[in-house]
Amino acid sequence: MIMYTISYKEFGGERPLFGTEDTRLEKITITDGESGIKCCRNIEVADCRFFGKYPLWHVDGSLVTDCYFAPGSRSAIWYCSDMVMKRCVIDGPKFFREMRNLDLEDVKINDADETFWNIRGLRLRNVKLSGGTYPFMGSEDIFVDGLESDSKYVFQYCRNVEIHNARILTKDSFWECRNVTVYDSVLDGEYLAWHSSDIRLVRCHIAGEQPLCYMKGITLEDCTFDPACDRAFEDSEDIDARISGAITEIKNPVSGRIVASSIGRVTYDSYARGRSCDIRTL
Repeated sequence: MIMYTISYKEFGGERPLFGTEDTRLEKITITDGESGIKCCRNIEVADCRFFGKYPLWHVDGSLVTDCYFAPGSRSAIWYCSDMVMKRCVIDGPKFFREMRNLDLEDVKINDADETFWNIRGLRLRNVKLSGGTYPFMGSEDIFVDGLESDSKYVFQYCRNVEIHNARILTKDSFWECRNVTVYDSVLDGEYLAWHSSDIRLVRCHIAGEQPLCYMKGITLEDCTFDPACDRAFEDSEDIDARISGAITEIKNPVSGRIVASSIGRVTYDSYARGRSCDIRTL
């Protein structure tokens, strides 16, 4: 329950709002310093501006709306739980770490470097990520509906992920992941989902070199491949792939079934670990 409102104020220095509870912060500015809002509980943050470092740490129960986080607000939101953020713009790196239950809607992150690390319970709706490396590292229980990202190395070491309506332009995405389902999305980048298991792609378009290699348990339903995709499925096992249209090259798959409208070439070389995959055209 919100009991008190602080509005139209500027704060700087060290921990000016430390320990605040049951409060609405409206149109405030954190000008400089560190840890402006720290060890707080049950707060609303509306139409505020953040310029100092580490502005929200150890906050339990918060609603953050229509706020701006400047480049200097790096490492801004760590060790928080039960946070909802809507209609915010983030220009600082290394946001959102070591958190539980984080819900973002209509948020634009312009420097996604090392963002969303070790989050347990993450929901994204209409979120845009730009730049940076390794967003989502080590996070679990993720639901996404509407994501645009050109960051590199997205979704590494993630567990229990469901994604809808995403456009991901990247490199080395979904590595070392477990239990991932992606629907109606574009996955464009080299080395998709290497060393992962229990991956399901439904009505997705796949582009980039050497997708879906060194895996165990991969299901494709009505997916399409860009003509430039080559050496797909190398050293992967337990494949169940139904491909709409053509695939240019399949290399060294171990086991399972791959069905496509047409197949450019199938290559097995001396490094092949197995040759029991059923490969056929429709």
